Amino acid sequence: MTVRLSDRVIVLEGDCPVDEAEALLDLLLANPNAPVDWTACRQLHSSLVQVLLAARPAMRGVPESSFLQRWIVPIVQGS
Repeated sequence: MTVRLSDRVIVLEGDCPVDEAEALLDLLLANPNAPVDWTACRQLHSSLVQVLLAARPAMRGVPESSFLQRWIVPIVQGS
């Protein structure tokens, strides 16, 4: 599983596929103040990006992927 809760932090790691979007949404709804750590994230399906954009959680770290760093971080973090 690439989306999990660890010590009150939602962790995205590895390649996060489309079928993890519901798990991410469930974790965000159950833990509305939990930050999301995506430091170990290599790929992020657009469905998970949409969940992050809708929920606007606090984000921790910078993902491994240069694509995510260049194109997705500014959108998700509102930069």
